[in-house]
Amino acid sequence: MKKRQPSIDGFIPRRTGEKLGDIYSSDSQAPVIDVSNDTPFQNRSEEEIRRMSIRQPNQGIARSDIDESLRDIDNVKEPTKKLSRRQRKRIKKMAKKSRGKARRIFKWIVILIVLLILSVGGYLGYKFIVAGGNIFQGGMFDILQSQPLKEDSNGRSNFLILGTSEDDPGHDGANLTDSMLVVSINQKNKNMYMFSVPRDLYVKYGEGCTSGYSGKINAYFSCADEGTSNTAEQNRLTKTQKLVGDIFGIDIQYGVHVNHTVIKEAVDAVGGVDVNVQGSNGAPGVLDRNFDWRCNYTCYLVKYINGVHHLDGAHALYLSMARGDIEPTYGLGNSNFDREINQQKILMALKDKAMSTGTLTNLGTITKLIDSFGSNLRTNIQTKEIRTLMQVTGEITAKNTHTLTFFDKNNLLVKTGSYNGASVVMPSAGIYDYSEIQSYIAKNLSSDPVVREAAPIVVLNGTGQSGYGQTKADELTKKGYNVVSVANAPDGTYASVEIYQIGKDNTATATKLAKTYNVKIKQTTPPITVDSNVRFVIIFGVVAN
Repeated sequence: MKKRQPSIDGFIPRRTGEKLGDIYSSDSQAPVIDVSNDTPFQNRSEEEIRRMSIRQPNQGIARSDIDESLRDIDNVKEPTKKLSRRQRKRIKKMAKKSRGKARRIFKWIVILIVLLILSVGGYLGYKFIVAGGNIFQGGMFDILQSQPLKEDSNGRSNFLILGTSEDDPGHDGANLTDSMLVVSINQKNKNMYMFSVPRDLYVKYGEGCTSGYSGKINAYFSCADEGTSNTAEQNRLTKTQKLVGDIFGIDIQYGVHVNHTVIKEAVDAVGGVDVNVQGSNGAPGVLDRNFDWRCNYTCYLVKYINGVHHLDGAHALYLSMARGDIEPTYGLGNSNFDREINQQKILMALKDKAMSTGTLTNLGTITKLIDSFGSNLRTNIQTKEIRTLMQVTGEITAKNTHTLTFFDKNNLLVKTGSYNGASVVMPSAGIYDYSEIQSYIAKNLSSDPVVREAAPIVVLNGTGQSGYGQTKADELTKKGYNVVSVANAPDGTYASVEIYQIGKDNTATATKLAKTYNVKIKQTTPPITVDSNVRFVIIFGVVAN
């Protein structure tokens, strides 16, 4: 067996007689360069320098060898080792496993986020289902639907909102509807009209109540009370809707009953509301000390200068109740009429705040609103109509929100007075005569341009037949025309129908009258003198056989 030379760390030991720096070469001898003299390196010839760079046998390591080695240190590359098929497969498997792990981590993060969203949504859904069972009519899964709201002949959805103090047993007249508001919404045109029903309006109930068959309208809701069941609540809402609708000439499809607590809690839930408080009759602000007994008259719960004020729930509630009935007071000279205006302002401020983006994305706020509504609000709105209602009200801007008033210096449709020994509100046209109020409401809410123009019309009877003029006037009124007077025409002979127009406006009314009676509208002066506000005079003459 051939004898193996021992090795250390892969290096082979030198053979006997070798010196450090020797290299293995052939037996031929290379020329030896004599470098023993002191001739400077720079003075040597090029050939000498070249020969000096060649290491000779038995010669030590030359300087050039060292420099060469040092230069090549950084250039040494690891030999490329060819991987086996098994190794490549294992590396690929490990990379795939790493990517799979990353995907699993990402997947679980997504799942956790989804679960969080679902848990929040589920919690809100649970809260809504529990509260909705108390508030709305219908099954809990109806909330997934988006059914259009019921509409009247003008394409409007009308709501009667009733506010009582039933949550305050110590309150005098807790069952009276001290707040009565009608809200009318057009789903297509995205507009809203609202008006307050005077709480002291004297009306006929149509049935026997504690106060008799007639009395103030705010007592009827209590009169229609048949118990505490949900059916009883729905019945009195429906009956009150019909009473109010008949008086004001509108079809009210929905009723909402709230108490004091819902106003306070709802305002607090949204972080308060901003209300533009204005004293009436030129007052610099509003003061009502009726509520200050709560702090032993050491505070002012309703005292504001004219301007915008940020109100919390309690102060919004007190302002909505203030009517200046206890001295000292100012800025509430119109009593309940001023209170109704402030109630409308608070309601609109609450609606705008509740529908704002910041509020709708706040879990705590929505939870508080649901809790408050669930405990303090009842309605006959169907659950499947809620999404539509929220969407429509959210799209109605302040520009498209309008308030109607019956107590305006330029339009006094109601007045205060005494009737049957009580201080009441009654129509300016006379007790139980709601015709002017109905015309005013129709003018604003109707989709019929003739009704919206509400051009005053005088009807004259030129036939000589008693009652003929009134019959024709009633027909016009049913069609939406605004007949303000009926009289006999001056003596003379008239065609079956003669129509005179005063002024150039009210084109819709003129066009419809001309088409209805197949006549040409006259622009000449009518045969009688009429009030300056009258726009048409219609004379009914010869009656066709």
